[in-house]
Amino acid sequence: MDADSIRALVRKRYGERARQAEGGGAAPAGTDGLGAPSGCCGTAEGCCGGSASIVELSHVLGYSDSDLDAAPEGANLGLGCGNPHVIANLKPGETVLDLGSGAGFDCFLAARQVGENGRVIGVDMTPEMLERARRNAVAGGFRNVEFRLGEIEHLPVADQSVDVIISNCVINLSPEKEQVFREAFRVLRPGGRLAISDVVTAAPLPPEVQADVALYAGCVAGAATVDEVKAMLAAAGFEQIAVTPRASGQLLEQWGLDSSLAGQVFSATIEAVKPAR
Repeated sequence: MDADSIRALVRKRYGERARQAEGGGAAPAGTDGLGAPSGCCGTAEGCCGGSASIVELSHVLGYSDSDLDAAPEGANLGLGCGNPHVIANLKPGETVLDLGSGAGFDCFLAARQVGENGRVIGVDMTPEMLERARRNAVAGGFRNVEFRLGEIEHLPVADQSVDVIISNCVINLSPEKEQVFREAFRVLRPGGRLAISDVVTAAPLPPEVQADVALYAGCVAGAATVDEVKAMLAAAGFEQIAVTPRASGQLLEQWGLDSSLAGQVFSATIEAVKPAR
């Protein structure tokens, strides 16, 4: 598929996930109109969620009970593959941008860390997710958080206006990752940093996996290799680049994926800095 078709697939799938969460039911059986099973990763239980509860999955990803309690009910849909806050080292007064903010969970955790003098911006291309996030912000009384509709390849954010960019299992979904990193570099202030959790691979995946549209929307088939991510970040201008995969067998099991992918697909932390000069 071309880039626009992939974005349409992802937008439709995550819009479905937002509506599913709203209604509290499982994703319907059948197809989503784009030739893929209606649940992410080919399951009916939910987007990248397998049969695990959101709380169980969140613990696997590295979130604590206090993290889960700090966000409004319904903000955490269990769609991540890690916890970017572990490496973000957010400070009071900073401006934070979340790429693919979903229902707002990581934004609300960031808002707590940057404080009243800080600011958090969430960008998401799915209107249903954006609507849910805005309602969550009102429900939680978060006045230092705003959510903007937009694509991460074309950020609705001013040049050099952000201190830290976080993201959780979203960049792998983009068909134009190089453009995502160029945009991230543009909006970061000199000395600004990336703190990302995402899916990477040890080597290019087999063609049949890359062609699986359900696995693409399920955060797997579109993942780049570690070396590719490093090269894209360097080409965008970043320095101090670190891509650190972690053992992800338990996560893939929670997602309900074939265990044969355990040695090929990993959750990773991705760090980089925009030069201060």
